Amino acid sequence: MLFDDASAEFHGFFERHYAELSRLAALLTGDPDAADDLAADALLALWRRWDRLRAAEQRLAYARGVVAELARARIRRSVRERRRITLFRSTRSARIEGPDAAAAVDVRTALAWLPFRKRVCVVLRHAFDLSERDTALALGVSVGTVRSRTSKGTAELERMLGARVAGALVTGRGSR
Repeated sequence: MLFDDASAEFHGFFERHYAELSRLAALLTGDPDAADDLAADALLALWRRWDRLRAAEQRLAYARGVVAELARARIRRSVRERRRITLFRSTRSARIEGPDAAAAVDVRTALAWLPFRKRVCVVLRHAFDLSERDTALALGVSVGTVRSRTSKGTAELERMLGARVAGALVTGRGSR
């Protein structure tokens, strides 16, 4: 198959970064089955803008930001759908005040309990080893915002998982 320069360049970008973007989506949504779709949707959005993006230095940062926004939208849709189902199935409201201690041992489950903005900062900083600057660039926020959200998110993980397990996550010794 013949590719023009733009197509070949995008194909190379896709090959190099698809797996990483899929992993990011899986960690943000907690749904590995949807991760490939989100990564593909993000790359499709990039392809549509490739003529403008191919000259940009921060294409990967932009792609990470697109994945984060798509994951956020998916989570919101999922939450709205769960609320609708709950309204139809039950007249009583059963609220869970905190995570189940057994479930909190699983890092992915604990990440799912974090508010999305903190979760995306913790995942990009610690699971993907991005600098504060690169994380800020991917999310379109300031470095100070990344510091704050990462710090608060890590503190929440420590409360849910215990300092030893959360410390292992942050230093890369835990399961991801």
